[in-house]
Amino acid sequence: MRLFNGKSAKGSLLVLLMGIHFCFAEGFAPSREYFVYVGTYTGAAAKGIYAFRFQPSTGKTTPIELAAETVNPSFLAVHPNNRLLYAVNEVSNYEGPNGSVSAYSIDTSTGRLTFLNRASSGGNDPCHVAVDRSGKWLTAANYGSGSVSVLPIGPDGKLGEISSMVRHSGSGKDPRRQKSPHAHSVNLSPDNRFLLVPDLGIDKIMIYRLDAATGKLEANDPPFAGLDPGSGPRHLAFHPNGRFVYQINELNSTITTFVYDPVLGTLRDSATLSTLPSGFKGASTTAEIEVHPNGKFLYGSNRGHDSIAVFAVKGNGGRLEPIEFVPTKGKTPRQFAIDPTGNYLFAANQHSDEVVLFRIDPTRGTLTATGAVLKIPAPVCVVFVPMP
Repeated sequence: MRLFNGKSAKGSLLVLLMGIHFCFAEGFAPSREYFVYVGTYTGAAAKGIYAFRFQPSTGKTTPIELAAETVNPSFLAVHPNNRLLYAVNEVSNYEGPNGSVSAYSIDTSTGRLTFLNRASSGGNDPCHVAVDRSGKWLTAANYGSGSVSVLPIGPDGKLGEISSMVRHSGSGKDPRRQKSPHAHSVNLSPDNRFLLVPDLGIDKIMIYRLDAATGKLEANDPPFAGLDPGSGPRHLAFHPNGRFVYQINELNSTITTFVYDPVLGTLRDSATLSTLPSGFKGASTTAEIEVHPNGKFLYGSNRGHDSIAVFAVKGNGGRLEPIEFVPTKGKTPRQFAIDPTGNYLFAANQHSDEVVLFRIDPTRGTLTATGAVLKIPAPVCVVFVPMP
């Protein structure tokens, strides 16, 4: 394929590490070129993972080509070494009784993807993946079966058999969407000690301790943080200072702010607000959430209202204030991603087959469409990989 031209010593250390992370975020990543990979739902048009080049200094993108042909690579994760890419295969039975995760190596000079292997995700309809910060473990959320799996990553980047798996139990208020658990995303804490898993079906963020030596998951104490009945938690984001977690709730279109204890791995609910403008009466559900690298702004996507909700982050992350609700110029923004420089937002409009680029005002957080529209069938997830 051709790709186009009061504190314990441990607590003090955690605070120091998070401060270093925040300082890096404030300065942004260097302005360099990136490979951008887009996961899709495959079918009549989409064939797998698409890729292109992106130049943040100019906002220029190159034409799109297919990087890897595979089934329903709806969500992607990049290895910390930037040489490996992982994709879920979001189906109930793919080459076995469960869904799977596929591993690829990245040619750092051309951006080409080479298939390495595929492993069972241990459950149905895997919808989200994340690589731990050591690069040794891949975590996967299985939506259909309400389970979470950990798979080892070998020195060659290939995936091994599941090292740990947990299944959630229970149900929620919504008789149609919450009959059973639905693990919706996997999120590593900044220090790599905890795995936070929002479960849409049971209105809880399940919290696990991750043993980075063995890949085993153990329930934290307490084992979860609860949300309002019928919320339907989907994805979450840590503030760069590591002291706050923002949970976007799919079913009632809200964002809940939690105070996070990095030593104990616990969450304390502090506030919940709507992602929709006052007076909106139509049907809408949320999808993605992301904090700007400078920690001053937060963004969430609305499907139905088809917009990005923009919030100012006040008091080092403790409070959100609505700024604007920006149409994504397409249908169903399934996911969006802020580029590593913090200057652009890529909105993946699943049902209008396009990714729309917006410029971010770094002082106000507001979004302005650049006019660049990337035609990609059924786009779902966007990730960035720096070019050497």
